[in-house]
Amino acid sequence: MPEKYIKENANEVVFNLEYNAERPHLIIPEYGRHLQKLIDQATEIEDRETRNKAARYIIQVMGSLNPHLRDVLDFQHKLWDQIFIMSDFKLDVDSPYPIPTRDVIYLKPERLAYPQKNPKYRFYGNNIKTMIDVANSWEEGEMKSALVKVIANHMKKSYLSWNKDTVTDAVIFEHLYELSGGKLNLLQSSEELLTTNDLMRTNKKMSNKNIPMNSGKAKTNNKNGKKPFVKKNNNNQK
Repeated sequence: MPEKYIKENANEVVFNLEYNAERPHLIIPEYGRHLQKLIDQATEIEDRETRNKAARYIIQVMGSLNPHLRDVLDFQHKLWDQIFIMSDFKLDVDSPYPIPTRDVIYLKPERLAYPQKNPKYRFYGNNIKTMIDVANSWEEGEMKSALVKVIANHMKKSYLSWNKDTVTDAVIFEHLYELSGGKLNLLQSSEELLTTNDLMRTNKKMSNKNIPMNSGKAKTNNKNGKKPFVKKNNNNQK
């Protein structure tokens, strides 16, 4: 015969409640505390076969919590790494992937250096400087002359995008001479770049590509895609 339900004392229940301030810190809080307790329990299992079985079950639960990542490459590898991290590297099971160590996980990446320090002409960007360096490495000829002209036109377009509405070719040639270290000299050249109107027209065409094609139809069509109703005036009919 089942035992009769014993009503619990409210004071004892409140006294035994767990508060977040008293609970241990969650290493990966996205999985929640229940999964953390499962991993802690699996770590304390003495039988290795049972412990491996429990670890594989926990991996399945972790995968079900992120179904949108199941098709991602090396997703299972990521889950096994996370279960070792959440166990504070105390879980001793057979993993299908290399077991991570604490030194590798908490290793700080090397600091990346900026490509340039305080560039003088920021509105040209780093790509222009890269193109200029490539042009400096080429031998003299038609290909190099064509590349230098392309660079100068691109510099003029960038200058007009971020500065004044007009700029002379002489200013662009001076900047090109300075950025190339004096190797690309067009100061005495009779070369002419594209006009300001042509470059500004190109910039406007590029900006108009972001405008939706159906924007003009919104004025004539309603929400249901039907033409608006127009009441005819029949007073003039005889």
